Amino acid sequence: MPTLLLRLVGPMQSWGTTSRFDQRDTGKEPSKSGVVGLLAAALGIDRENWVDLEPLTCLAMGVRHDRPGVPKRDYQTAGCASTDTIIKADGTQAKGGGVVSQRFYLADAAFLVGLECDDNCLLERIHVALHNPFWTLALGRKSYVPSESIWIVDGVRDAPLLETLKRYPWIASSRSREEPPERLLVSIESDDGAGVLKMDQPLSSFAERRFGARFVRSEWIPFPQEVASVPE
Repeated sequence: MPTLLLRLVGPMQSWGTTSRFDQRDTGKEPSKSGVVGLLAAALGIDRENWVDLEPLTCLAMGVRHDRPGVPKRDYQTAGCASTDTIIKADGTQAKGGGVVSQRFYLADAAFLVGLECDDNCLLERIHVALHNPFWTLALGRKSYVPSESIWIVDGVRDAPLLETLKRYPWIASSRSREEPPERLLVSIESDDGAGVLKMDQPLSSFAERRFGARFVRSEWIPFPQEVASVPE
């Protein structure tokens, strides 16, 4: 079964699944809803269009943590003068300085994301769209732009998801006085209920915002430095 690879690298990434109003969380890895949203942006699928979005939600997803990143908090305010009044997201009024918004993100993270399905034409169509996206692509929030191309030139691989993630070369780069890791963490969807429950499986268009459960298991794999590419 073929697999499509995406490179998610940037100074700031955020993959929240429980964000509400002025509290914006992030998970430790890209969420299914976030990645599907990114694909929808590349393909130009409108937020109310469930017909074209649904096939994307059926892709099996795996994430390789090439550089996990560092959790950080971004302090933001929706400000106003002390004599003014602004309306908060819950409808109440705020006075004397506005609203503080806590926004968490991952700094300096690099993830290799794999998407697997038996429809090679769909993967090829997504691959083309990532190279020439309909809308601007971002890493969880519109202002979090990728520092490297999400599109990978040899991103469509004729190999299963886990095997592809095990064999594809490391996409991060070593920093000064830093040794490459001996192993990498892989998080992959499970169909037997094993692993951690995540509520980020899209069940409707993004306009309706309904999400269901999926299970994700994690395992360590050896650092893939000895393999140049996945055999075709």
